[in-house]
Amino acid sequence: MCGPARLPADRHQRLRALRRHLLGQRLDGFILPTGDEHLSEIPAAYANRLAWLTGFTGSTGTAVVMADHAAIFVDGRYTAAAHGQVEARDYDVEPATPGAVGEWLARRTARGARIGYDPRLCTRGTVQAIKQPLAGGDVTLAPVEHNPIDAIWIDQPPRPATPVFIQPDHLSGRPSASKRREVGDWLGAIGADAAILVALDSVAWLFNIRACDIATAPLCYSFAICHRDGTADLFVDASKLNNGVRDHLGDSVRIAAYEDFYPALATFAGMRVSIDPDLSPVAIHHTLDRAGARICEARDPTRLPKAMKNPVEIAGMKQVHVQDGVALTRFLHWIAIEGPTGEQTELSAAAQLTALRRELPGFHGISFEPISAVDANGAMPHYAPTPESNRPIGPGSIYLIDSGGQYPGGTTDVTRTIAIGIPRPEVRDRFTRVLKGHIAIARLVFPAGTMGFRLDPLARLALWEVGLDYPLGTGHGVGHFLNVHEGPAHMLALPRPGDAGIEGGMILSNEPGYYKEGDYGIRTENLVVAVECVVAGAEKKLLRFETITLAPIDRQLIDPALMTDAEIDWIDTYHRTVLSTIGPLLAADIRRWLEQQTAPLERTALG
Repeated sequence: MCGPARLPADRHQRLRALRRHLLGQRLDGFILPTGDEHLSEIPAAYANRLAWLTGFTGSTGTAVVMADHAAIFVDGRYTAAAHGQVEARDYDVEPATPGAVGEWLARRTARGARIGYDPRLCTRGTVQAIKQPLAGGDVTLAPVEHNPIDAIWIDQPPRPATPVFIQPDHLSGRPSASKRREVGDWLGAIGADAAILVALDSVAWLFNIRACDIATAPLCYSFAICHRDGTADLFVDASKLNNGVRDHLGDSVRIAAYEDFYPALATFAGMRVSIDPDLSPVAIHHTLDRAGARICEARDPTRLPKAMKNPVEIAGMKQVHVQDGVALTRFLHWIAIEGPTGEQTELSAAAQLTALRRELPGFHGISFEPISAVDANGAMPHYAPTPESNRPIGPGSIYLIDSGGQYPGGTTDVTRTIAIGIPRPEVRDRFTRVLKGHIAIARLVFPAGTMGFRLDPLARLALWEVGLDYPLGTGHGVGHFLNVHEGPAHMLALPRPGDAGIEGGMILSNEPGYYKEGDYGIRTENLVVAVECVVAGAEKKLLRFETITLAPIDRQLIDPALMTDAEIDWIDTYHRTVLSTIGPLLAADIRRWLEQQTAPLERTALG
């Protein structure tokens, strides 16, 4: 099982050291985003360069360091966290709006300035967005060969080298050779010779391999080049591969050193090479251009088939949600008893839930660091407790726990909001409006291929009616024993590059919320799978969502007077399913508690 790494302190001195290093490299500034050479949302410890430099631990952010000024750019999910983690004397906290980094630089750079960036950490689109506001200012964005953070981070951890293991066909549902042949056929159809795979989950899915290089995802640091004939080159630390894995990969997969990936790109002169511009560092563009390759920009060919789970993967996901639901229900029973005592905290509660999951068969690890948040901390959607921020849970608290597990059969992600004691009327109102949005998505019937941003507003209607909203998307894709956040389908307020419509077999989160700054946060999240829906007379293929998460929703936070009969029917049916599925797997005392928590709501609905 993997665990998170700790990062050292003294960040003000690090900023000074970086400025000295930039001066020696004849750079007037440096742009540092989150992520690793695979643009991973959650990288391994060695790539936590932004956190090491600034203290900011969010999954998305960019720092810009100049000789006399510095700023960190974060989106609305992380504004409060950034203010709490980053020293105000060192960095301004700026909103990460489109073009914000370039505009900030344009106001502060002199003509002839050279601003460095690591081309292995940025997409071409990111670099172009920064360049645009600088046009005409004689400012050069200079790609660096070696990241300056690596030069000053004395005790930087090494890139992980955990053993690779096989994801067997009875869990993956498809042999790797079949997937590679499909990629080869796709290359033939678009007239390309090879496809570059950079995303770690793409490589893991294609070859049916896993590892523990990332703390919360079973991934292996590797690149792949797929060829039209169905063969592939896998660039990975060979010490990670035992004979069983080598036999599994077979003769059609050539093994090369991880460090040989970029040199290998130089051999594609005159060949047509497919790369996904949204998932590929600009360094790949640069290398292929210099080699004389012809670049074909297309979506990573594994993204859609990886997202559209096959029947074996769906069955696995459903099974792990049953066992995960047992652990979560045991936890909800525990917090119902322990919460009012005042003896538990955000950290101790998160540890208890992880301990309960650890008792489950096949538990590999958590799928992300738990968001265990009391009251005002819950208003920060991506808050994670630390010893410094850790709050006690006690009577009158509103407690939010967002967590998940990794199992060979699948990945879970679930949020429950819990009232410790009698909740205020305002909180019940907000919770019920969020629940109404959740139910709207859960009951929806929609055409196959619908973009998620068209569904997102339906989750907000009950909040919009009273002038409220939330700053996040409503849902994201979830991988099968892979990343807990998976594209290309999402339910966001606005579309983003590379998004795809929702198709059958896709598993997404359904997680509307409400966040009142300085007071409390609410989110109700289940995972859903898109399945075909047969409607008489329909002129196009229709889908609906089947909820696969199984755990009770806090009844004392629900105001039935705000709900329609159809909404009450949905929650009562859901709770009956939870009781009938989870109940027999629980100890008698917890089963009796669950019976109370899943009892039908009172019929005081709007009608």
